[in-house]
Amino acid sequence: MFTGIVEAVGFLSAKNQAKGGMQLGITVPSSFKLQERVKIGDSIATNGVCLTATVIHDNTYYADASFETLAKTCFNTYNLGKKVNLELACTPSTHLGGHIVQGHVDEVGEIVERKKEGDAYTIIIKSPQELLPYIAQKGSITVDGASLTVNDITQDLFRLTLIPHTTLNLAFENWQVGAQVNLEVDVMARYVERLLTFRLKDSEGKKDSKITLKTLMENGFI
Repeated sequence: MFTGIVEAVGFLSAKNQAKGGMQLGITVPSSFKLQERVKIGDSIATNGVCLTATVIHDNTYYADASFETLAKTCFNTYNLGKKVNLELACTPSTHLGGHIVQGHVDEVGEIVERKKEGDAYTIIIKSPQELLPYIAQKGSITVDGASLTVNDITQDLFRLTLIPHTTLNLAFENWQVGAQVNLEVDVMARYVERLLTFRLKDSEGKKDSKITLKTLMENGFI
């Protein structure tokens, strides 16, 4: 588990074809203290993707990305040298500065607008239709591993505001108009949906697709 608070920015230094997917090499800055903090088998969120370190050499760790990971994320489009956001997995004493992040990317979004407003930036991202039910105004979403707050959402577009501290501490140069980004919705939204699925079955065991405020009240959710 992660919090979506980016610790450092590394870069993709190797892409090797492997059985079942691809082996990725990620080189990290010395300040990340890879050799001291990471051992084989540890999880590292890499641009929002939970990867398991299988080899560690100097300031580079290697991890295997399965076909499923490659299909659901942007890694297939990354060239060598691509900067990536890094975060180590949580411990029981970790300060939860963001929100609960699993490192399980749901889909890929696209940046459609990037605008500087004072010292901050407004970023508008187009979301795949299947993720829209899980994105809420003032809710949390993970974009390339960064925990961010959704300011508002209109149709299939959601808007973010990034303060200077945020832009300086992640691979913000990647976020240009037309760029693809890894999206992970708040896991709590998925659990709520799962609970509703079972609570709102009709007598034939079929899911009731019309969830209304009245339905939620009648089933004890409000």
